[in-house]
Amino acid sequence: MDLSVQLAPRNSRSLLLSNPVMTASGTFGYGNEYIDLLDIQRLGAIVCKGTTIEPREGNPQPRITETASGILNAIGFQNIGIDALIKDKAPVWATWKVPVIVNITANTIEQFGQLATLLNDVKGVSGLEVNISCPNLTRGGMEFGLEPESAAQVTAAVKKATTLPVIVKLSPNTNRIVDIAAAVAEAGADALTLINTLKGMAIDIYTRKPVLGNVTGGLSGPAIKPVALRMVYDVAGHVQIPIIGSGGIFSGSDAIEFIMAGAAAVQVGSASFANPRASLDILEGISAYMQRENINKISDLAGIARK
Repeated sequence: MDLSVQLAPRNSRSLLLSNPVMTASGTFGYGNEYIDLLDIQRLGAIVCKGTTIEPREGNPQPRITETASGILNAIGFQNIGIDALIKDKAPVWATWKVPVIVNITANTIEQFGQLATLLNDVKGVSGLEVNISCPNLTRGGMEFGLEPESAAQVTAAVKKATTLPVIVKLSPNTNRIVDIAAAVAEAGADALTLINTLKGMAIDIYTRKPVLGNVTGGLSGPAIKPVALRMVYDVAGHVQIPIIGSGGIFSGSDAIEFIMAGAAAVQVGSASFANPRASLDILEGISAYMQRENINKISDLAGIARK
């Protein structure tokens, strides 16, 4: 059974995954946090916690709250910064079989390019995921991902600064997702991740105030799966680069739906909070489905719902 996926067919460095199951940024730390809970080397890829130029403390508490069929988070890119990542995390990743992709975000287009330059020759880094879709930052993040022009400018700046495979993570908080995806692909992105979280909020009826310290947060989990699936389906008909589906994937069946909609791979996010082994359970669910249906290659399922 061939579960392998090539996420950067146009890039000379390529990004070949042994299987289509990846972890989503911000839900799996730097990978080492899960070593005692599951065999991380069986994963297709790990996308590490979002990284910025300088360390960030993140948004004020509280930063996470449960909601119906999902989670609202407003972490605000708490992270150790690029220098500590290169010094402390990358040398560990370099000893792993599973590829690690670094999620990056910035306040300016120039900073995106700077991050890409710093990571270009770092051993242990297999690719970049450019986050232009985080709804929990007052500057940068999603503001670059809501218009085709600014999304393309960030993509072009990162591509100019690195030879690493470049994946661009798009926001669902727009009615122009197809236009933005097409612009990013035209600017040179090797792949796309669809989607990031939906902007939302919760109110405590007893304190009569917003629950989250940031007031609003990003909604993830099963509640957003139909939206994410529809966006993958829509975008798959307009770009010729691989798509990574993300949003409410909690089972092998969920993952297969995304692949049938046009995704080459999937990312597991909130499911890892409920079940640290979720990503491997999903991988095993995909394999079991393929065995039952006598499917030899995962690529045979890609986009089949569109045909």
